[in-house]
Amino acid sequence: MAATPIAVITGASSGIGAATARTLAAAGFRVVLTARRKDRIEALAAEITEGGHQATAYALDVTDRAAVDEFATAFRSLAVLVNNAGGALGADPVATGDPADWRQMYETNVIGTLNVTQALLPALTASGDGTIVILSSTAALSAYEGGGGYVAAKHGEHVLAETLRLEIVGTPVRVIEVAPGMVRTEEFATTRFRGDTEKAAKVYAGVDAPLTAEDVADTIGWAVTRPSHVNIDLLVVRPRAQASNTKVHRTV
Repeated sequence: MAATPIAVITGASSGIGAATARTLAAAGFRVVLTARRKDRIEALAAEITEGGHQATAYALDVTDRAAVDEFATAFRSLAVLVNNAGGALGADPVATGDPADWRQMYETNVIGTLNVTQALLPALTASGDGTIVILSSTAALSAYEGGGGYVAAKHGEHVLAETLRLEIVGTPVRVIEVAPGMVRTEEFATTRFRGDTEKAAKVYAGVDAPLTAEDVADTIGWAVTRPSHVNIDLLVVRPRAQASNTKVHRTV
């Protein structure tokens, strides 16, 4: 009997990461959930297990390279890595943006993705059929005012995916980039605006049905489960009400 394929999801404590864990578990993967908030991923792992699937929680800060390397020693073979950990801080213009915010976004979105990808690439290759998913953003593809730091970080993540795909072509590992547009989750905008729920709510005001975490997770699940010879290089997914980062139809 073939072993159950393993999928590692970073940033799995909430939002898209948690939804992706549920989706891949339901698709037959044993999911390994990583995030800094141990209580959240342990609760999610228990939920998934109680639902009849396989899940393990592992507290991990993707910016801590020594911790990431230690985590990677648990895997000799790995089917899927979903690099989801990341996020945005602030919406200040370039002229007044806080360099500490820019540094933190770069460390989490780019260096964190680099750390985990480098550490787990040998196990993904050893599987004979590995898949790396990098969750970027439409911010990785075009700029918008007030988003300089996040846009810069996500552009870095996009280029990481493109370059890695060029460098490992011919190996049994796919590199998939999923770039969501406007997604309404319980934490993304609130974190960006440092807990200001009123300001966070205005991001989605009047928008008919922004994407949900489950919409993006469904997209990731579809891309990961394509036949092995099919690589979804880049998949951009937006709500119907959003035509670009700066063109959104609002009813109010």
